[in-house]
Amino acid sequence: MSLGADRSYKMKLRDVENAFKYRRIPYPKRSVELIALLAISCTFFLFMHTNKLNSRLKEMEVKLQPSEFSALGLTGNHVSGHDAGKHDDINTLHGTYQYLKSTGQMSSLNVRDLNNTRKAQMELVFFNRVPKVGSQTFMELLRRLSERNNFQFHRDAVQKVETIRLAEDQQQEMAEVISELPEPSVFIKHVCFTNFTKFNLPKPIYLNVVRDPVERVISWFYYVRAPWYFVERKAAFPDLPLPHPAWLKKDFETCVTSGDQECTYTQGVTVEGIGDHRRQSLFFCGHDYECTPFNTVGALEKAKFAVEQQYAVVGVLEDLNTTLSVLEKYVPRFFEGVRDIYATSAEYLTKINKNNFKPPVSESVKDIVRRNFTNEIEFYQFCRQRLHKQYLAAHLPQRIITDSAHPPGFLGN
Repeated sequence: MSLGADRSYKMKLRDVENAFKYRRIPYPKRSVELIALLAISCTFFLFMHTNKLNSRLKEMEVKLQPSEFSALGLTGNHVSGHDAGKHDDINTLHGTYQYLKSTGQMSSLNVRDLNNTRKAQMELVFFNRVPKVGSQTFMELLRRLSERNNFQFHRDAVQKVETIRLAEDQQQEMAEVISELPEPSVFIKHVCFTNFTKFNLPKPIYLNVVRDPVERVISWFYYVRAPWYFVERKAAFPDLPLPHPAWLKKDFETCVTSGDQECTYTQGVTVEGIGDHRRQSLFFCGHDYECTPFNTVGALEKAKFAVEQQYAVVGVLEDLNTTLSVLEKYVPRFFEGVRDIYATSAEYLTKINKNNFKPPVSESVKDIVRRNFTNEIEFYQFCRQRLHKQYLAAHLPQRIITDSAHPPGFLGN
């Protein structure tokens, strides 16, 4: 083959190779794009399908739950600024429901067993309110309800020194005064649980409210240091001495981390006086000395027993909507319409006694305090779970069975 022919042959061969090469380039490129497009489409389809299935499962779960469970939005925490109730565990309404359902206990929930209102022997609510649990808000609600539901509202007068634990003769005197109030009435006072039947007096309807014990002790710490608190106290009792400026300037975090005696919560120690508001369980345990040591098992068990056997409702500040619903169901003579009243005045009611001087406290400091509040926390959780059971039981097909010895609506509907 001549040199010119050889060169011509190589050029043609190169042209064929180039043609083949450039014909093949678009093919894999389009294939990759097509595969990517198909992958994206499939992923999007699967996402939409999964999302739809998830929504459907949620709808089915709601339908399986009590009728008002979702309508009232009662699936967790309902008061902003509190840590309790953030997680969907057994201490939330939804968590309690899931636990009872998974253990087969939902079918055994009985409103009558959970309703101590039926044990009352007079139409009188005794609200022995725990401090710093939103009790001022509940008092205002009761004041408004007294006009709506036609009952008398009574509260103990502001005292220079408020005594929570009473001697036996003082307990009897207080119980006698309360028992003589006209029916129906509400009486409100900071005082330990008092057993009226011990003095052969008719049993009232016991009510109270609790709060996360660590949040509550922080609230109390700053409440007694708020400027307006001293202005009010000084106006009522001019001879009261003003506290030392160094005490007023204390902050809770430094108080805890420095080992200050005021913020040292020692197991089994008794500190008497109005300044000791660590023991939320004390308001349920009673007046006996065995109730006074801090965070003890004995006080815990006695407080639990009183809640279970004596109290119609123990509300929870962190579960306010649930609390109002349970109050309306279990004590309708006094609390009918409470949710409507709260809904129309929520902005005002949530600001009652709010302390704008309380700074945030870190979770690390709260955790230090929680280690010493084990039994107080257990009591709080016990009250919260009982409230959830009452709510769930009241929304099952069964309804509270009324006792013919009492007026219609006295026990529930």
